[in-house]
Amino acid sequence: MRISNKIREKLSMKTREKLIRVGIQQLMIIVGSILSAIGFVVFQMPYKIAAGGISGLAIIIYELTGFSTGYFFLLANIPLFILGYYFLGKWRFVWSSIVAVLVFSISTEIFVAYLPQWSTHFPLTENALLASIYAGVLCGFGTGIVYRFGGTVGGTSVTAIIIYKKTGFPMSQSYLFTDLIIILFAGIIFTMETALLATITLVLIGIFSDYILEGPSQTRTLTIISKNPKPIREAIMYELGRGISYWDVVGGYSGEQRIMLFLTVLRSRIYDVKFIVSRVDPDAFFVVGVSQQTWGGYNAKKLK
Repeated sequence: MRISNKIREKLSMKTREKLIRVGIQQLMIIVGSILSAIGFVVFQMPYKIAAGGISGLAIIIYELTGFSTGYFFLLANIPLFILGYYFLGKWRFVWSSIVAVLVFSISTEIFVAYLPQWSTHFPLTENALLASIYAGVLCGFGTGIVYRFGGTVGGTSVTAIIIYKKTGFPMSQSYLFTDLIIILFAGIIFTMETALLATITLVLIGIFSDYILEGPSQTRTLTIISKNPKPIREAIMYELGRGISYWDVVGGYSGEQRIMLFLTVLRSRIYDVKFIVSRVDPDAFFVVGVSQQTWGGYNAKKLK
């Protein structure tokens, strides 16, 4: 796709800036992979919590054959890297994933060998439920950091993305389907209790990785439809100091002209806006939506 030279200049970076950006990305991918490895070795492996994916399969293989979990994770990802190379963007995809997979595999091997010697109490808890919760938290944070900085953890994420691109089948359902098969397999080999614990871990990994990716939802998007929007706009700007966008709309049922007001506020100020609207125009239609992040705009920091 061709773009104007003006836009190209805005997108271009100096060599030093590029190196800093890439360096920070790789460093954070390494940190995320190490966090995931700690959660995997400290909380999942001791209790055979095979929470889906290649890492879950690695636990099953280790318990059945004694084959190293770290090496299995690395070897099992090689064919998936080949698939990703052909279907998901050539070397760009491979380089974004290989660092995370290598660091996770190496860290797993190191932690399996030395953590029991470094820690006077290993594993840290004797409660399997507590282990499944902390495994989800640590692995979720680690996975979220890797995704946020442009990497992937390989495994079932590769197949899910390929299926989505080729068939349009939702990635969340692909993840769930493949991971639940591995969890069910682990339940048959070990106990169904371990499968239940693994399901808890899988859900928590998804929740906390999303939290890292999108951040805490502190803002709310407000849509107000009114016949007389000017008093509402002036009252909100005066009371809250927030800017408002607005445009003409037509009621689908009544066919009457209305004005739609649009603004974002902190969730702690929702009550204030409700109070203002109810006092100024009780007949206005009011909708509150969730916004994960906001950048720029009136009285806000610009995106760097």
